[in-house]
Amino acid sequence: MSDRADLILYTWSTPNGRKVSIALEEMGLSYEVVEVNIGEKQQKTPAFLKINPNGRIPALVDKAADDFNLFESGAIMIYLAEKTGKFMPQDVKGRSRVMQWLMFQMGGLGPMQGQSNVFVRYFPEHLPKVIERYRGETERLYGVMDTALADRPYLAGDYSIADMACWPWVAQHDWSMIDLRKFENLERWFHKLSDRPAIQRGNNVPFPPRAPKEIVRTATKII
Repeated sequence: MSDRADLILYTWSTPNGRKVSIALEEMGLSYEVVEVNIGEKQQKTPAFLKINPNGRIPALVDKAADDFNLFESGAIMIYLAEKTGKFMPQDVKGRSRVMQWLMFQMGGLGPMQGQSNVFVRYFPEHLPKVIERYRGETERLYGVMDTALADRPYLAGDYSIADMACWPWVAQHDWSMIDLRKFENLERWFHKLSDRPAIQRGNNVPFPPRAPKEIVRTATKII
């Protein structure tokens, strides 16, 4: 990470933000970090909306490419992989395998676990059926990854941006109160990736993850 770089990452300490910082670290790219405090709605400011009209983090500006703006974490990761020629196979089938798992994360794992985290930890009312729905679907998706990893070290065969995309979400398994020990292959993959120095560095951008919020339930509320 550099204070003077062509790549500017607008981010906050969330799984989607960490996906991109991990990719940048794995690819050995210099980048500048701009913190966007989503708790203070900084992602909704006019200045940020010029970069990402959807008002979400992360976003990336490539100054070396005429200040090219990028949004959507998966799209940013593809751009970086293509820009560097790293962590994305060049053959059609290999590329497709990576894209399938990246879409799996973008369309399934992230949305389902994100909702699970919200309803388990933050929603003011305790809604058991809703929690069961999202946590159950997250566990199902963990099972899909666990099955795939039974005969390969990484999701698409070789280590790729697909693994980088899924790891920050699996790293939050305790936020959804999911026991990772139930998924032997996924747990092995998770710990193997957790030992990678680039993942460790990227996971601390813009600051280290915090522990899950303690849950104290009343009859109708989480405190």
